[in-house]
Amino acid sequence: MSKIQSLDALRKLQKELTSATDLREKGQNIERLVQVKVSMSTCGIASGARETLAEFMRLAKERGLTEIVFTQTGCMGYCHSEPTVEITRPGEEPIVYGNVKGDRIREILDSYILRGEMVDGIIPTAYRTIHE
Repeated sequence: MSKIQSLDALRKLQKELTSATDLREKGQNIERLVQVKVSMSTCGIASGARETLAEFMRLAKERGLTEIVFTQTGCMGYCHSEPTVEITRPGEEPIVYGNVKGDRIREILDSYILRGEMVDGIIPTAYRTIHE
């Protein structure tokens, strides 16, 4: 991501990001959409989570993918694997990927989000809920 050089450039970026993350429009049918949650905890941000979210959104917009909702989340507890991204495809259990940056963003979008094919880097679930 390049540096912002002017107030107009900042406003343009704000408008683009706001329109891409508008949950009010998508929130009514969120269970029918692919949900991409990027951990924006301190360690996530320090590891590049902002750039990861921006790149996911850029690629989705570039490809005209409107059935994806992007959100931020707090700490997922995987500091060793930041930036972490939780992806939930409609009707499926969430999958958490670690060390998501660079070419891995495109790989995850192309393989898992669009085709449902698992890619390397899944952080396995190591807990049970109270209902299990």
